[in-house]
Amino acid sequence: MKSKGAIIMHSLFWLTMLMIALATIFFGQKHTTLDLVYSYGLFSVLNLSAFYINYIFLIPEFIQKRKKYWLYVFSFVFILAASVLIKTTIAVLNPEDLLQSIGRKGEIHHISVNEYVIVSTFFSGFVLVSSCIIKFSVDWFSNEKIQRSLESEKKDMELQFLKSQLNPHFLFNSLNNIYSLAYQKSEKTADAILKLSEIMRYMIYESNDSWVDLSKEVEYVTSFVELQKLRFKDGAAVNITINGEIDGQKIVPLILISFVENAFKHGVANDPEDPIKINIIANQKILHFSVSNKKNKTNKDAMGGVGLNNVERRLQLLYPDRYKLNIVNSATHYTTELMLDL
Repeated sequence: MKSKGAIIMHSLFWLTMLMIALATIFFGQKHTTLDLVYSYGLFSVLNLSAFYINYIFLIPEFIQKRKKYWLYVFSFVFILAASVLIKTTIAVLNPEDLLQSIGRKGEIHHISVNEYVIVSTFFSGFVLVSSCIIKFSVDWFSNEKIQRSLESEKKDMELQFLKSQLNPHFLFNSLNNIYSLAYQKSEKTADAILKLSEIMRYMIYESNDSWVDLSKEVEYVTSFVELQKLRFKDGAAVNITINGEIDGQKIVPLILISFVENAFKHGVANDPEDPIKINIIANQKILHFSVSNKKNKTNKDAMGGVGLNNVERRLQLLYPDRYKLNIVNSATHYTTELMLDL
């Protein structure tokens, strides 16, 4: 705003003043040559000087920097009085040109010194007040732009930090699972490593975009579930239901996985009579995602942890007023429900 915007505001103001002056010259009273020289030449220089002395020096120095408001008021009045005094002195020295006006029919109208002082004070004051308005407007818009830029940078930094926490958190848990399979010399170890490599490829390459296809995010979730199933001898008890239109929809990457990861970490995943339930419904730009699991009574860790705290913060930053997160922590089950405007 201090460059392009300021130039536009200044140009509009002085263009308006020029149009008023031209209208006065061509459609108002008649003017002598000396009257034009003084009124639209010398006095314009005085107005420009007062405008930019106030704009460039007085406001930044006495108001914004030093907070000397009384000194600014004194300086403002001094410049106004000096401008009026100079104009009035010139008018008194050239009364035939400045203290009388000639109508379109040739009639002469005399102007008293007091009337001239009042008109000059009003016009010079208008120029100075306009200088204040434009200065404060330019600075306000500039500060707003800077503030928005800082907030955007802060938001991006926070999101990157949250995402950097999320990936190692997931990788740490997955490597623990693969270590258990390797320690047991399970034949599933190779499949687990292959599945993890596919998941990491998505996390490293495809999830760097701000938005990804919902279908890819759902595929990522199902791949994660398949990786978790390899931990169990007879496979994990997981029911995944996918309905609606997941093709052609967009979503922020890695926003769903923590809910599923939480279910495996804290829940019972090997009870066929009470499986982990994952429901994904996408209709008309609205995603309904829910995960429910039976609680593992032997797991004393707090439900949620780093993953859920991070994903909720990401939702607040990326989907403000566009999501509803409901968590039900009963005696036997833990359920998370997410409603998201895609």
